Amino acid sequence: MPAATALPPALFMKLDELSKQFDEMEAKLGDTEFVTDHRAVRELSIKKATIEGMVADYRTYRSLVNEAGELRRAVEGGGGDKEFVELARAELPQVEARAEALIDGIKSALVNADDRAVGSVMLEIRAGTGGDEACLWARDLMEMYQKYSAKRGWAFEVLELTPEAGTGGIRAAVINVRGGGVWSELAFEAGVHSVKRVPATEAQGRIHTSTATVATLPEPEEVQVKIDWANDVYEDVTTSQGPGGQNVNKVATAVKLVHKPTGIEVKMQESKSQQQNRAAGRRLLMARVYELERRKVHEARSSARREQIGGGERSEKIRTYRYKDGIVADERLPREYPLREVIGGDMERLFKDLVEQETTRRLGEL
Repeated sequence: MPAATALPPALFMKLDELSKQFDEMEAKLGDTEFVTDHRAVRELSIKKATIEGMVADYRTYRSLVNEAGELRRAVEGGGGDKEFVELARAELPQVEARAEALIDGIKSALVNADDRAVGSVMLEIRAGTGGDEACLWARDLMEMYQKYSAKRGWAFEVLELTPEAGTGGIRAAVINVRGGGVWSELAFEAGVHSVKRVPATEAQGRIHTSTATVATLPEPEEVQVKIDWANDVYEDVTTSQGPGGQNVNKVATAVKLVHKPTGIEVKMQESKSQQQNRAAGRRLLMARVYELERRKVHEARSSARREQIGGGERSEKIRTYRYKDGIVADERLPREYPLREVIGGDMERLFKDLVEQETTRRLGEL
């Protein structure tokens, strides 16, 4: 099959659009007025980096396709210069082979392009069943993600933390993780994480099962979520509350936001600054509203087929961490992984297998 027909027309249209977007990003990053907004520059740079390799490969592919077309015309047309025709005949298979070799990589990058374009995620961790041990497990999960984020060079910002007094564990945490590829990997973490181990408080050495839930929400840009902050959001400012309900400080810095159309509520009190809590609360509220709308669209589009990653019910168990056996078993994968490796933040192999599995599934639907 000629290289030019190796990609479906819809994929050509998507690649052409991404190529155009890449040029627009480069132009914007070269704008002297735009570069003064450091956060916008960082976010745009992440987006540009996620498609740069794919766009370069696509442009090389198109160049090779054009070259193959010229060589084919020379061979089919014959003509007076027999030496040139023979040269074209010998070179044509090589050029087509190089073009074909780029196709699989381009396809794989393309079906994951939307995921990789999301450079900021809200990660919510909550203790599940298991009492104090569940709170300790929730803390261990947070530390696992923190270690992996450090290895990947991602920013890891704790926006809200509810500790469990006396145990060293946590009831809940909301974390903002930012960096290239953050959504394409952490989206797999949504669900129930089960741990089987002997709790520190267990005197007879019996193994207990505890759980913690993880939710991953892509943080949208403001242009993707329209919220009328003056009319659609109720805001309440109070003093921060400790685990037992007591006031942590006397100054009203905790901010509660309620999105009236959906009933979604967030509360931020981690910072001592009311302004910082309000800003963090708005970001989390936008992410939750965006996730709600995203799920509605997803359900409408995929009611007749299996849910995609990040779109399934978060009550489903996705992974079990077995301390006695020293292994981690992911429900979606056939192999098991060393517990010490995963808990220590070395999650590269696990995520690589999850991404490859999902990429294969998506390519099968093209």
